[in-house]
Amino acid sequence: MAPSAAFWISASGAGSRLSLSSIAFICPPQLVASTVTSGSIFLSNVNVASVHCSLRTFRSCLAKDRAGVQGDQVVRKLQHTDKRILPRWGVLVLLVVASATIGGVAGLACVYFVNLPQAQKLERYRPISTTVLYDDEGRVFGSFALQRRAIARYEDYPKVLYDAVLSIEDKDFEKHPGFEVWRTVIAAYRDVISGGNVQGASTLTMQLARNLFLSPVRTYSRKLHEIMLAVQIERHFTKSQIFTLYANQIYLGHGVYGFAAGAEFYFGKHAREVTLEEAALLAALPKAPNNYSPIKSPERALRRRNVVINSMLAAGKISIADAAAAKQKPIRLHIQDNPNSLAPYFVEEIRQYLEKKYGNDQVHEAGLKVYTTLNMDVQKAANSAVIDGLAAYDRRHGWRVRLQNVKDVDASLDSYSMPEWGQTIEPGTYLHAVVMSVSPSTASLRFGRYRANIGANDIAWTKRVLPQLLSAGDIAYIKVISFGADSTARVRLEEDSGVQGALLAIDSASGQVKALVGGRDFNQSKFNRATQALRQVGSSFKPYVYTAAIDQGAMPEDTILDVPVTFMTASGPYSPHNYDGKFEGTINLRHALAESRNVPALELAAHLGMQTVVGYAHRFGISVHIPALLTVALGAVELTLLEHTSAFTVFPNDGIRVIPSYIVKVTDYDGRVLEQNNPPVQDVISKHTARIMTSMLRDVVLHGTAIAASRMKFPVAGKTGTTNDFTDAWFIGFSPSMTCGVWIGFDQKKSLGNTETGAMAALPIWMDFMTTVHARDELPRDFPPVGEKMERRAAKQVDHSMTSQVLREPAHQRAATRDKRDMLVRSASQKTLE
Repeated sequence: MAPSAAFWISASGAGSRLSLSSIAFICPPQLVASTVTSGSIFLSNVNVASVHCSLRTFRSCLAKDRAGVQGDQVVRKLQHTDKRILPRWGVLVLLVVASATIGGVAGLACVYFVNLPQAQKLERYRPISTTVLYDDEGRVFGSFALQRRAIARYEDYPKVLYDAVLSIEDKDFEKHPGFEVWRTVIAAYRDVISGGNVQGASTLTMQLARNLFLSPVRTYSRKLHEIMLAVQIERHFTKSQIFTLYANQIYLGHGVYGFAAGAEFYFGKHAREVTLEEAALLAALPKAPNNYSPIKSPERALRRRNVVINSMLAAGKISIADAAAAKQKPIRLHIQDNPNSLAPYFVEEIRQYLEKKYGNDQVHEAGLKVYTTLNMDVQKAANSAVIDGLAAYDRRHGWRVRLQNVKDVDASLDSYSMPEWGQTIEPGTYLHAVVMSVSPSTASLRFGRYRANIGANDIAWTKRVLPQLLSAGDIAYIKVISFGADSTARVRLEEDSGVQGALLAIDSASGQVKALVGGRDFNQSKFNRATQALRQVGSSFKPYVYTAAIDQGAMPEDTILDVPVTFMTASGPYSPHNYDGKFEGTINLRHALAESRNVPALELAAHLGMQTVVGYAHRFGISVHIPALLTVALGAVELTLLEHTSAFTVFPNDGIRVIPSYIVKVTDYDGRVLEQNNPPVQDVISKHTARIMTSMLRDVVLHGTAIAASRMKFPVAGKTGTTNDFTDAWFIGFSPSMTCGVWIGFDQKKSLGNTETGAMAALPIWMDFMTTVHARDELPRDFPPVGEKMERRAAKQVDHSMTSQVLREPAHQRAATRDKRDMLVRSASQKTLE
């Protein structure tokens, strides 16, 4: 209301009630439009009912009493008090606004009560809830939500946080009925003077009402809605319930809602664990979360935090000494990573599945609980093994990249920042840093609040000197080795050549996926190379060929020729060779698989028939189309790491394959089970065949291409794989309990470099991972023995030289000899059974 607005003045004689007629003072016409509100004020010794007057034209508006009763006395009295009243027009306006507010509230109450949301709805209120992902030990490692929330109980919030919030937001929270008259009046008065909209004066209960039910747009009507709804809330809920609702609902910036989620996000701890200065910072945020963000504006946040501490001191909640000590402490944040950052590729698989089955709204708002197969410790080991393995590959090939400079993105050295700097940085973390300065012997780097120096020893692998490698402003790729005092760090220069890697670990007995790495950096590429990429598998396909032979009666000790040979194929003559360019003559099947000899694998495939080999591969769970071409026996077929690794679980699992799974159980917000998975089980090969193949793949480690893994302290088996031109490197292997596959290569299918075989590039990653995973195994169990079966004892009665004869004969004679041998095996088996 402008100061010139007209208003009513009610007056009465001392100690008497209103009894006389009213005296009306009429404002000029141009001021009539400004008459927008009403109020009342008591004057002593004036026996009149009311006076209608404009402050700005007070003298000019005086007139005689219409009734002629004591008019002169009123005029003389008002003229006498005019000099005293006018300097205090602000007080009059304040009282007028107070009267108007009370009158307006009372007059509009019935109207607003009709349209207001009912407070009883809060009894069934459920905030937008986060869908939480749990690992196989019940630990949270991921979530899906439109908002970052953590619902807590009243008991979960410590007294220091309660006191901090009330001291700055609502000192009389425990006394008022939902709103405070004088706070509202004062705020309205300030708005009248400034000409602005209604703002401020909201109690904690009014803030809750606004956040839950009303629009954030500041209007008079919304403020009245707040008051009405706050009164209803206070009638139906206790103070502790109201505070809990508020504490779980209030926005704290960066997508975080509620003090429990805020404590986790900003400090990496539970709300009950926050200190005085941390509680004060959380309480400082509701007023303006973006303006007081300790991430975006740390200095402004510090000042606001100290205001909260002073308010706590003024309210008698803390001592002078505690307040002084808290204000001296800097803001120390421990920003939590994206909750999905531990296993982003795994989480993405879960998200796609859930959204397809339950819909987006259910997944992101309904608070599902998803119990997955992943193990966080196993996943951490997988992350480290892959990134360390890729870094080792880059170091083997020397410095090959050109670094980006901050000048390329129009930034300065001091202002440049990267999103990854806001995540948790610990020893072993790979990230980018900006080069601040370079000298012949030292380069200074900055990442986040940390500083580091790189010396000659840290770049020895590049075979270059610092000025050749780095310039001020370069964005370097580093590995954090350790942290020192005063935000210093020891780092090592690394290189990101773009080489990619993937790892998949499966519990062989249950089929549960325990770890999944789909690439080097999910933020750079969300393409999952473990489940989506089809890459040639090289010699890691050979176990399917040998399995077909063993399952059809061959023995590991049966001999086969490793000699120059030419096969007639549909595309013409094909003369294969071995990786080392040599031929070993007559060797047994065990040795041929261990050393990954190409010619014997082709001989065996040709003897069995490629349709048979392809059929066995499909029995192992390979779903892609496989052409019945002879070169497929050497791995000229593209598979996913998921299917290839899952197929190998058949060997340690005695011929049984459990379909891979990611989810154990899904429940809704109230705990009702929506789904519980029991993956299908498939019989692939006999137990005996599986155990023989396990022993042969064990020899790959003990005496063959994967001999580097023979030094591991627990039994392992597996097969290396390398494709033409060294474009793909594989190792698929297993321990008695876990099967793991590793792939490394470029997305563009370019060469990794000469000698970058599966044993060189992929096997070290596999070994690093499996060593970490099994480090806690007290008594590593061995693979089960091959054992004896009646069929095998019968087959042993047949002269094994016949098998060798089959593998040595020309192709057109092999079928007859094979049929003769099979007949003898069946005959011997029948006799044994009899």
